[in-house]
Amino acid sequence: MSRELNNTLYQSKSEHNDQELAEHQETNKRLQRLGQEVLKLEAKAVNSLAERIGDNFSRACRHILSCTGRVIVTGMGKSGHIGSKIAATLASTGTPAFFVHPGEASHGDLGMITGADVVLALSNSGETHELNAILPRLRRLGVPLISLTGNPDSTLAREATVHIDIQVEKEACPLGLAPTSSTTASLAMGDALAIALLDARGFTAEDFARSHPGGRLGRRLLLHIEDVMQTGDKVPQVTPGTLLREALLEISHKGLGMTAVVDSTQQVLGIFTDGDLRRALDQGIDVHTTEIATVMTQAPQTAPPHLLAAEAAERMERHRINALLITAEDGRLIGALNMHDLLQAGVV
Repeated sequence: MSRELNNTLYQSKSEHNDQELAEHQETNKRLQRLGQEVLKLEAKAVNSLAERIGDNFSRACRHILSCTGRVIVTGMGKSGHIGSKIAATLASTGTPAFFVHPGEASHGDLGMITGADVVLALSNSGETHELNAILPRLRRLGVPLISLTGNPDSTLAREATVHIDIQVEKEACPLGLAPTSSTTASLAMGDALAIALLDARGFTAEDFARSHPGGRLGRRLLLHIEDVMQTGDKVPQVTPGTLLREALLEISHKGLGMTAVVDSTQQVLGIFTDGDLRRALDQGIDVHTTEIATVMTQAPQTAPPHLLAAEAAERMERHRINALLITAEDGRLIGALNMHDLLQAGVV
């Protein structure tokens, strides 16, 4: 093959690669522009809701606060998915709630709704057939109906005890078809209701933790030192006259990286840690003849058993220690805790 032909083929391939790269970059830019436009449109939709939070929002909150039953959230399609999330948020922030599918409601699930409940119905059009079909039953029950719709003149809006307008200017979908801005607005208004109710109920972080015992927050707010500390024979302890080599055996057997030093009444006199051992060895201490009282750290950090485990972790980090002795009110040693125990408990 001639040199000229080789050069022609190379140039052709190079031009083809350059074209592919240019098309790839243009596609990336278009994807990025579309993503940015969606976020801007949805942010605008949410921002516009703030102007519509007024008396109807307050009335909706008061109906829910005076409810002796549960908040029944319902919605069809995408509104149903949003409604399910709103129900979960309400339930986890102090307002008992659950989701009922409107299609199933007409086939028996209406029995889940009682006269002591409040119904929160979501529909962008306000004309969802499955929702409107159960309105007569809700009227007979006499339950307050709070509707979130994008059409204040719709059937659902007119039938509601309280209507909250969540109308959006346009959907973020370029076809104007897929529920995007409207579902984001519904979700945001649901969050607004949940947080307003949370504050009105005086709901605390501890209350939140009680409904989230399996989560990290729950463990941090519910677990106390007494729930995770080592007790009994698992607690390393020696008396002041114990030789250093014997104390090291106690540390090794108990596996907490330290030992407490106590008197005959279990009063804490000191602690001996891995750090103390390094310092003792640097000073040329003889482990066979030295008593632990001469190398221990006096007045060590201690904590009561009722202290939150998370607070114990913060104290250990603040004082740069890996272990903590747990004492009763009278100063007696009753347990021990190290960072590994807190890690295992999921506190840190």
